[in-house]
Amino acid sequence: MRVLVQRSKNSKVTIDGKVNGKIDSGFVLFVGFTEGDNEKIIDKMIDKVINLRIFEDENEKMNKSILDVGGKILSISQFTLYANCTEGRRPSFVEAMNPNDATKLYDYFNKKMSEFIHTETGIFGADMKVEIYNDGPVTIMLDSKDICKGVK
Repeated sequence: MRVLVQRSKNSKVTIDGKVNGKIDSGFVLFVGFTEGDNEKIIDKMIDKVINLRIFEDENEKMNKSILDVGGKILSISQFTLYANCTEGRRPSFVEAMNPNDATKLYDYFNKKMSEFIHTETGIFGADMKVEIYNDGPVTIMLDSKDICKGVK
């Protein structure tokens, strides 16, 4: 599982001309899955995201989590996080989980995330237009192969 975290001042996702999700201050999360991902991995990744201290404290140091600042989440499914561009000029997506299983995990991710923090979403597989007012800019890649070693 990969989660690209972008700290945001305000962001929204539009599908077919209609706003599907919108947040003020918080995170835009691009979420991708690969074979072997499961609910235990998702739970650990959620814990990492919500406790990631990348908001500034009173000393202008990144020392506060999204929970500390009362932020919100905009979650966007993103299979292209598993693009392999090592050969040729066209990315391969064979490392991305098949859409049926990935949809179930994305739904689980959003349901569990919303237990901790207000979460807005895109729609898995839809043609989404995402507008991000990146704060900082701060962009961090989280990969379960690094964060969830030993989790099965």
